[in-house]
Amino acid sequence: MVIRFDVFVSHWVYYLLVPVDLPPWFSSMSIALKSSVNLDIKSAEKVPKSVLPMICFRDGSLPLPDVSSTSLEVALSNRSFDGIQVLQNMEQCYPVPRNMTMKLTNEQISARVLYFGLFNGVGPTRTQSKMIVRNRAYSFTANISVEGCTTSTMQGQYCNQTIELLSCSRSGNSSGNGSVSGFFNQSMVLCRNNFETSCHGDGEMKIFSLEILRITESLTISVQNLRLRPLDSIGNSSRIYLMCFARYGAMPLATLHDYSGDLNQSPLVIRFPKVGQWYISILALHLAKEIGGALSNVSKVCYSLEVQELECPLGKAGPNCSSERYMLQTVLRKYSTPFESYYLPDGGDVISDALNFHLEPLLSNYSVGGLDTWTYFLLDVPRGAAGGNLHVRLMSDRKMNYEIYARNGGLPSLINWDYYYVNKTSSSGDSVFFVLYNSSDEKVDFYILYVKEGIWNIALRHLNSTGDISDGQTTMSISLERCPKRCSYHGACKSALDTSGLTLYSFCACDRNHGGFDCSIEIVSHQGHIRQSIALIASNAAAVFPAFWALRQKAFAEWVVYTVSGISSGLYHACDVGTWCVLSFGVLQFMDFWLSFMAVVSTFIYLTTIDEVFKRAIHTAVAILTALMAITKATRSSNIILVMGIGAFGLLLGWLIEFSTKYRSLSCSMGLCLNRLERWPSREWLQNLVNTVMKRFRWGFVLAGFIALAMAAISWNLESSQSYWIWHSVWHVAIYSSSFFFLCSKVITINSGNRTPTDANYQLTQQDSLSQGA
Repeated sequence: MVIRFDVFVSHWVYYLLVPVDLPPWFSSMSIALKSSVNLDIKSAEKVPKSVLPMICFRDGSLPLPDVSSTSLEVALSNRSFDGIQVLQNMEQCYPVPRNMTMKLTNEQISARVLYFGLFNGVGPTRTQSKMIVRNRAYSFTANISVEGCTTSTMQGQYCNQTIELLSCSRSGNSSGNGSVSGFFNQSMVLCRNNFETSCHGDGEMKIFSLEILRITESLTISVQNLRLRPLDSIGNSSRIYLMCFARYGAMPLATLHDYSGDLNQSPLVIRFPKVGQWYISILALHLAKEIGGALSNVSKVCYSLEVQELECPLGKAGPNCSSERYMLQTVLRKYSTPFESYYLPDGGDVISDALNFHLEPLLSNYSVGGLDTWTYFLLDVPRGAAGGNLHVRLMSDRKMNYEIYARNGGLPSLINWDYYYVNKTSSSGDSVFFVLYNSSDEKVDFYILYVKEGIWNIALRHLNSTGDISDGQTTMSISLERCPKRCSYHGACKSALDTSGLTLYSFCACDRNHGGFDCSIEIVSHQGHIRQSIALIASNAAAVFPAFWALRQKAFAEWVVYTVSGISSGLYHACDVGTWCVLSFGVLQFMDFWLSFMAVVSTFIYLTTIDEVFKRAIHTAVAILTALMAITKATRSSNIILVMGIGAFGLLLGWLIEFSTKYRSLSCSMGLCLNRLERWPSREWLQNLVNTVMKRFRWGFVLAGFIALAMAAISWNLESSQSYWIWHSVWHVAIYSSSFFFLCSKVITINSGNRTPTDANYQLTQQDSLSQGA
């Protein structure tokens, strides 16, 4: 199976979310990623996390960006990523290199859904302007290939390891101490191997597999009938190491496993194993021993492998099946997005208006020797709901003495859990997927973000259970929600599908003042938002200066352009910062950029002294061209260069028109023209030309215009999501000031009535001066 995609996007949320479904028969998975990101180790450390492109991995559910310092410790180079290192930090993210290759085998990861996502920056900061995205686009190309074995009994990286399936059968019931009223029956599932085929030599490994179908209290692995072969061997079997390595969902190795032990010394007991496929490896060591000064002839060891699954009856769980266990029913929420639901006990005391349930009637009341009691709640997160968030709340009218443990696929305990809550200072706060809200002695409120699919077990440990648990009243609520805390009422909850189209995930689109995955982090205070809004809107008042000068010189077209440009920019930024939108955002953005482009080009054309007819023709052509630029990718930085180039071309074209008009109006004889051509390169003519150019502009204003233009360029480059408001305000003032200085730099020779430098009198004056120079 090969998956290939190309993507080019430029916003904060997932660039791309790719699930890779690894079937049980897979042998290896390879990922080759190429990107336009040009980062190395040193440059990545200098780039702010808010703009650093990241890649995140997670098995079973969607990843989230992690902003811990260890994220930058992975070397960025053309070398292959270390798959083991990546898997050991599944809740972490890594800067995206230009090239990345990674290969993972079924000895490294289990057969499950592996997600990886591409992000454009991490952390709580969000862009305070939609214009900021102009410099945040990258392209990615990836190839994902999954290779598998033809049969389920042959696995390994090269499909060369034989897997022996254990034969299981239910062996009846056994009894254990229960409550004071009697005993709880426990059912046993016994799995065995074929004794004749389970023989191997020193250093050889045999691999067995079995599937746990139900919630199991314990898994006990032992060997019976241990024999050495040949049968007449004098070796001592008690000195043999029969190492057992057990692992959930993946091939166990001596260096990579979940549980291990020497079965020749004692059975291996796994408490509360997860539901699903388990693999067991048996490795025999030290078969050949020196006995009486001679090497024994032991060549193989044979044994009968037994695996016992202890199951509690329905509704019971925990040690000796003494605790209560409830399978919660799914209740879909009305008028909500798919998969949003509540979980309620079947037949429990439900508070209908809030969809909570009373906890005390459901608690386990059995204890041995005054030990703490446990109560278990099981719920199912359906396929496709991995983009949701599991919300757990407890509220009481007294100080609660509960601890909460959550685990996916198996019963939680004090040593086996995925997430836990003990008190306000002790919880799974080191995990990016566990978020605690406003908890106190009387209230517990937390989310498990992007919860994994499958069976979840939530256990309540009731401390000091020998006391009376009937005092007080506690309500509990468990729900599957799309966005945590409804984006804290500072944003909108958005939903999207992954590349497979099978998983719906949600994220918060925060307003301009807040950030974080739940919009709970205030980036800009209310007062700060007012200051920033005033700066961005009021800075457009700088358009008054070029507009006033154009009106004073009776350049009405330029006056209209500058005036309308300043007004449209103010209205656009009022909408952009969320203050007020007089029109739709797209229309306002188009008007702002279009008129800004027109204002820049009009400044260049004003510096020429051509007839109004030619000016308006150039303005019309420029208006059409800049409108096309503004309606397609208006925020790209290259537009600045294009606009400056168009303006320079308009200025050059105006000068050419002016030059041709002046010399065409000079009526001269053939002899006079020949005389001019003979004296064309003379020193006097060049000196007159230089004097004319020097007198054409006020060079102090020209210098001031270029300084203001340089300031505008610097402020444009310094814009970021944090400092956008200040530098873009400086940009407004600088760009309008540069236009004003350039307008003032033009020398007006005739300024009577409605006459401009293009009048006939001005042209005759220029002709006389040129004739005298000739």
